[in-house]
Amino acid sequence: MSAGRHLAGAHGAQPARVAPGAPGAQVTPERGDRLEAAASVLALLADRTRLALMERLGRGEADVTTLTEACGAARPSVSQHLAKLRLAGLVTTRKDGRRVVYALGHGHLRRLVDEALNVADHQLGSLPPHD
Repeated sequence: MSAGRHLAGAHGAQPARVAPGAPGAQVTPERGDRLEAAASVLALLADRTRLALMERLGRGEADVTTLTEACGAARPSVSQHLAKLRLAGLVTTRKDGRRVVYALGHGHLRRLVDEALNVADHQLGSLPPHD
């Protein structure tokens, strides 16, 4: 689903009249807030450990022990990264006995991480671009 279709169909926003970055395009306060929020999400994902955590959570719920093994970082570091992701609303938690189980906040995040990793695959494998 394209970004334009997603916005217009799934969340009820109107598509932009002028393409972003095109001559004459203006950043309205609403669009500016949206860009700022997106930049914040991308900044959080720009850390290798957090990206590894999000990639693992994209495959399903996991506790700290599982996530520590999956990303290869020290447990205290993983806990700190998870706290940042949770505070930002990118991951959710639930209790399962004494364990805390983490999950992605929504599917958009899984797709965002998957696409970022697909771009990396293309860059590392010298694969041709495609739509």
